[in-house]
Amino acid sequence: MGVVSKLTDAVLFLFFLTVALAAPLIDGQTILPSDLYPTFLVDLKSWYATEFGDYLVAEKPHFFVGLVWLELVFQWPLALICLYGLVASKPWLNTTCLIYGSSVSTAMVVILAELTASGKASDTLIRIYSPFLGLSVIAILRGLLSHPGKSSATGKRPVTNRKKRV
Repeated sequence: MGVVSKLTDAVLFLFFLTVALAAPLIDGQTILPSDLYPTFLVDLKSWYATEFGDYLVAEKPHFFVGLVWLELVFQWPLALICLYGLVASKPWLNTTCLIYGSSVSTAMVVILAELTASGKASDTLIRIYSPFLGLSVIAILRGLLSHPGKSSATGKRPVTNRKKRV
Protein backbone atom coordinates (compact mmCIF):
# COMPACT_ATOMS: atom_id res chain seq x y z
CA MET A 1 0.00 0.00 0.00
CA GLY A 2 1.39 3.39 -0.95
CA VAL A 3 2.22 6.23 1.38
CA VAL A 4 -0.66 8.35 0.08
CA SER A 5 -3.26 5.65 0.67
CA LYS A 6 -1.89 4.98 4.18
CA LEU A 7 -2.07 8.70 4.95
CA THR A 8 -5.61 8.88 3.50
CA ASP A 9 -6.70 5.93 5.63
CA ALA A 10 -5.15 7.50 8.75
CA VAL A 11 -6.97 10.79 8.13
CA LEU A 12 -10.24 8.97 7.48
CA PHE A 13 -9.75 6.86 10.62
CA LEU A 14 -9.50 10.05 12.73
CA PHE A 15 -12.51 11.51 10.93
CA PHE A 16 -14.67 8.41 11.45
CA LEU A 17 -13.56 8.16 15.08
CA THR A 18 -14.52 11.80 15.68
CA VAL A 19 -17.93 11.25 14.11
CA ALA A 20 -18.43 8.01 16.04
CA LEU A 21 -17.95 9.89 19.31
CA ALA A 22 -19.36 13.36 18.58
CA ALA A 23 -22.53 12.42 16.69
CA PRO A 24 -24.37 10.72 19.56
CA LEU A 25 -22.80 12.73 22.39
CA ILE A 26 -22.88 16.27 20.99
CA ASP A 27 -25.07 16.38 17.89
CA GLY A 28 -27.67 14.11 19.46
CA GLN A 29 -28.49 16.88 21.92
CA THR A 30 -30.08 18.77 19.03
CA ILE A 31 -32.91 16.24 18.69
CA LEU A 32 -33.01 14.40 22.02
CA PRO A 33 -33.95 15.86 25.43
CA SER A 34 -30.96 17.39 27.18
CA ASP A 35 -31.76 15.58 30.44
CA LEU A 36 -30.57 12.36 28.76
CA TYR A 37 -27.03 13.76 28.73
CA PRO A 38 -24.57 14.44 31.52
CA THR A 39 -24.33 18.07 32.57
CA PHE A 40 -20.76 18.47 31.32
CA LEU A 41 -21.81 17.49 27.76
CA VAL A 42 -24.75 19.91 27.79
CA ASP A 43 -22.43 22.64 29.10
CA LEU A 44 -19.83 21.80 26.44
CA LYS A 45 -22.39 22.18 23.66
CA SER A 46 -23.70 25.45 25.13
CA TRP A 47 -20.17 26.80 25.47
CA TYR A 48 -19.41 25.89 21.84
CA ALA A 49 -22.57 27.57 20.53
CA THR A 50 -21.84 30.73 22.50
CA GLU A 51 -18.07 30.86 21.96
CA PHE A 52 -18.19 30.37 18.20
CA GLY A 53 -21.59 31.92 17.49
CA ASP A 54 -23.02 28.75 16.02
CA TYR A 55 -26.59 29.90 15.52
CA LEU A 56 -27.53 26.58 13.90
CA VAL A 57 -26.78 24.72 17.13
CA ALA A 58 -28.36 27.43 19.29
CA GLU A 59 -31.51 28.13 17.26
CA LYS A 60 -32.09 24.62 15.82
CA PRO A 61 -33.72 25.55 12.48
CA HIS A 62 -35.88 22.81 11.00
CA PHE A 63 -33.54 21.93 8.15
CA PHE A 64 -30.64 21.57 10.60
CA VAL A 65 -32.68 19.28 12.84
CA GLY A 66 -33.46 17.17 9.78
CA LEU A 67 -29.76 16.96 8.90
CA VAL A 68 -28.95 15.87 12.46
CA TRP A 69 -31.57 13.11 12.15
CA LEU A 70 -29.87 12.07 8.91
CA GLU A 71 -26.53 12.05 10.68
CA LEU A 72 -27.68 9.95 13.62
CA VAL A 73 -29.83 7.46 11.73
CA PHE A 74 -27.78 7.00 8.56
CA GLN A 75 -24.33 8.60 8.69
CA TRP A 76 -23.35 7.60 12.23
CA PRO A 77 -23.84 3.85 11.66
CA LEU A 78 -21.99 4.17 8.34
CA ALA A 79 -19.11 5.92 10.12
CA LEU A 80 -18.93 3.01 12.58
CA ILE A 81 -18.96 0.53 9.69
CA CYS A 82 -16.24 2.49 7.86
CA LEU A 83 -14.18 2.61 11.05
CA TYR A 84 -14.42 -1.16 11.36
CA GLY A 85 -13.68 -1.59 7.66
CA LEU A 86 -10.50 0.47 7.97
CA VAL A 87 -9.27 -1.41 11.03
CA ALA A 88 -10.11 -4.87 9.62
CA SER A 89 -9.13 -4.09 5.98
CA LYS A 90 -12.49 -5.20 4.64
CA PRO A 91 -13.00 -5.35 0.85
CA TRP A 92 -16.30 -3.44 1.03
CA LEU A 93 -14.69 -0.35 2.59
CA ASN A 94 -14.56 1.49 -0.74
CA THR A 95 -18.33 1.17 -1.11
CA THR A 96 -19.14 2.35 2.41
CA CYS A 97 -16.69 5.26 2.11
CA LEU A 98 -18.35 6.32 -1.12
CA ILE A 99 -21.83 6.17 0.40
CA TYR A 100 -20.76 7.97 3.57
CA GLY A 101 -18.79 10.66 1.76
CA SER A 102 -21.65 11.37 -0.66
CA SER A 103 -24.15 11.76 2.16
CA VAL A 104 -21.93 14.00 4.28
CA SER A 105 -20.90 16.18 1.35
CA THR A 106 -24.54 16.75 0.43
CA ALA A 107 -25.37 17.78 4.00
CA MET A 108 -22.29 19.98 4.28
CA VAL A 109 -23.07 21.85 1.07
CA VAL A 110 -26.48 22.72 2.51
CA ILE A 111 -25.00 23.86 5.84
CA LEU A 112 -22.20 25.88 4.24
CA ALA A 113 -24.66 27.49 1.82
CA GLU A 114 -26.80 28.56 4.77
CA LEU A 115 -23.80 29.87 6.70
CA THR A 116 -22.48 31.93 3.80
CA ALA A 117 -25.85 33.18 2.47
CA SER A 118 -27.36 34.11 5.84
CA GLY A 119 -24.72 36.66 6.76
CA LYS A 120 -24.99 35.50 10.39
CA ALA A 121 -21.94 33.25 10.42
CA SER A 122 -18.46 34.42 11.26
CA ASP A 123 -15.45 33.37 9.23
CA THR A 124 -14.39 31.22 12.17
CA LEU A 125 -17.67 29.31 12.11
CA ILE A 126 -17.32 28.69 8.37
CA ARG A 127 -13.76 27.46 8.98
CA ILE A 128 -15.09 25.05 11.62
CA TYR A 129 -17.61 23.47 9.23
CA SER A 130 -15.51 23.54 6.03
CA PRO A 131 -13.11 20.68 6.88
CA PHE A 132 -16.05 18.28 7.07
CA LEU A 133 -16.76 18.97 3.39
CA GLY A 134 -13.11 18.34 2.55
CA LEU A 135 -13.05 15.12 4.58
CA SER A 136 -16.22 13.91 2.87
CA VAL A 137 -14.56 14.48 -0.51
CA ILE A 138 -11.58 12.42 0.69
CA ALA A 139 -14.01 9.63 1.67
CA ILE A 140 -15.60 9.81 -1.79
CA LEU A 141 -12.20 9.61 -3.47
CA ARG A 142 -11.26 6.68 -1.21
CA GLY A 143 -14.39 4.97 -2.45
CA LEU A 144 -13.78 5.70 -6.12
CA LEU A 145 -10.08 5.03 -6.45
CA SER A 146 -8.69 1.55 -6.28
CA HIS A 147 -5.90 0.82 -3.84
CA PRO A 148 -2.71 -1.12 -4.54
CA GLY A 149 -3.04 -4.84 -3.93
CA LYS A 150 -6.79 -4.89 -4.50
CA SER A 151 -8.19 -7.02 -7.29
CA SER A 152 -10.56 -5.46 -9.77
CA ALA A 153 -11.74 -8.74 -11.25
CA THR A 154 -15.26 -8.45 -9.88
CA GLY A 155 -17.86 -9.69 -12.31
CA LYS A 156 -15.44 -11.40 -14.68
CA ARG A 157 -15.79 -15.09 -15.45
CA PRO A 158 -12.75 -17.30 -15.75
CA VAL A 159 -11.72 -18.08 -19.30
CA THR A 160 -12.51 -21.80 -18.85
CA ASN A 161 -16.21 -21.11 -18.22
CA ARG A 162 -16.82 -19.18 -21.41
CA LYS A 163 -18.64 -20.79 -24.32
CA LYS A 164 -16.42 -22.00 -27.10
CA ARG A 165 -17.25 -21.21 -30.68
CA VAL A 166 -17.37 -24.11 -33.02
